[in-house]
Amino acid sequence: MAVVEELIRKESDGTISFGNYELDVKSKASDFEHQGDLFKVKTFQEITKLEKNGMFVYESVPGTAVFHMDTKDNQISFEVSGKESAQITLELEAEKEYEIYKNDSNLGKMKTNLGGKLVLSLELGDDEMDYIKVVKL
Repeated sequence: MAVVEELIRKESDGTISFGNYELDVKSKASDFEHQGDLFKVKTFQEITKLEKNGMFVYESVPGTAVFHMDTKDNQISFEVSGKESAQITLELEAEKEYEIYKNDSNLGKMKTNLGGKLVLSLELGDDEMDYIKVVKL
């Protein structure tokens, strides 16, 4: 399965990729500059976490690899892979409704909590990569 060996990297399409769920020990990369923002990633088998300018963006338990994460005003999209099912938490706008898509199939609507957290459970594994898109309504 694919992982990001360098922990975090810029892609040619202007997105970022991060995470290595194959690591036995927690590893991190700090002060990664991309489009004027500073990113920090912590990743290994048990967790993958991304922060942008000191603020929470993404977390998965257990660890995952995320490819081509793209954040726009009203949506976030990325591809994700992992060894097993994972719980993914995204930091979005508080108390807003979002439409969730997995591999272009509409999974329905979800509302963020007071803190802006949105939690997804994904069945990962078997060399699969899922495309996730979350669109603010």
